[in-house]
Amino acid sequence: MKLIIAAIKPFKLEEVREALTAIGVRGMMVTEIKGFGSQSGHTEIYRGAEYAVNFVPKVRLEIVVSDSLADAVVETIRTTAKTDKIGDGKIFVLEVQHAVRVRTGETNEDAL
Repeated sequence: MKLIIAAIKPFKLEEVREALTAIGVRGMMVTEIKGFGSQSGHTEIYRGAEYAVNFVPKVRLEIVVSDSLADAVVETIRTTAKTDKIGDGKIFVLEVQHAVRVRTGETNEDAL
């Protein structure tokens, strides 16, 4: 099993969710986050005053899938979340040692 963590632009969330559902992803966790990457934030003007935005709003997706689905999930997120602008996000893939469904006690891929 793989844990896929993706940080994407918030306005892309619904489009990514629909694309992932279409390829068979049955669940995900979503968290609103703030962060910065190579662009290190930016400046904006609000009511005539310029101010620095050091942390950019993002959405963090956490998805656990079987090994066979992992590459398709990564590619789906990559293509759907892409805007060709700085700050499109990052995707990380990690191994999952063990999973348990709390309600039934099912384990590993049965718990997904």
